[in-house]
Amino acid sequence: MTEQLAPIALQLYSVREQLAQDFSATMQRIADIGFVGVESYAGLDAREVAAHCDALGLQVMGTHAPPPVGEDKQRVLDMVATLGTDIAIVPGLPHELFKAADGVEQACAILNEAAENAQAAGFRFGYHNHDREFVRIGNEYAYHLMRECLSDDVFLEVDTYWVETGGVNAIDLLKQLGSRAPLLHIKDGPANTTDPQVALGEGSVDVAGIVQANAAHVEWLVVELDECATDMLDAIAKSYAYLVSNHLGRGKA
Repeated sequence: MTEQLAPIALQLYSVREQLAQDFSATMQRIADIGFVGVESYAGLDAREVAAHCDALGLQVMGTHAPPPVGEDKQRVLDMVATLGTDIAIVPGLPHELFKAADGVEQACAILNEAAENAQAAGFRFGYHNHDREFVRIGNEYAYHLMRECLSDDVFLEVDTYWVETGGVNAIDLLKQLGSRAPLLHIKDGPANTTDPQVALGEGSVDVAGIVQANAAHVEWLVVELDECATDMLDAIAKSYAYLVSNHLGRGKA
């Protein structure tokens, strides 16, 4: 039933060029398409995002941000509070940390400290993968080593496209993760690192199968296209329509 479907958000990084050209018009277009919410990122002005979302009836469901540790701690926590969300997600860590087990342990130590700081401030804290976490370290993927080292307070925002690009079946992974993966990044394309992505339903990814694999645990479906082979605003509109028309996600209507 419709009320059981996860709401659909847009990662604003997808429209970074459009926001730079006309912030207000781009935010209006996002709202007009029907997205329930947006996921912000650290390159935007948190006050500006919050003000536009409030005026347009969009929910800031979370934000990508650096780990709130060390000198960045208070700045990141203040940004999350200004946005009016309680979710902060690290969008990735350096490639070098995923080449050996001790690097993975170092990455997890950073994330665990960040989660402790976020939780103390009343926020939830997560990690967003790329394909770099799906390299082999011995007999295991770096991502599996991460899961063993990470605190239970770190949830996983699974970028399903980069999982597939890394050579792992995203459906199988989500079935394993269950409630550990409450947020999904949904995108489509050729699942490689060289060609641009496309609107949902126009690429090689089994978007429907991926969404359905963990539907019982997903709180938000987040559309994100890092680069697009077509006009970005048209592609995000098509992506939203694909999720709604196939009863995979819930929009405003």
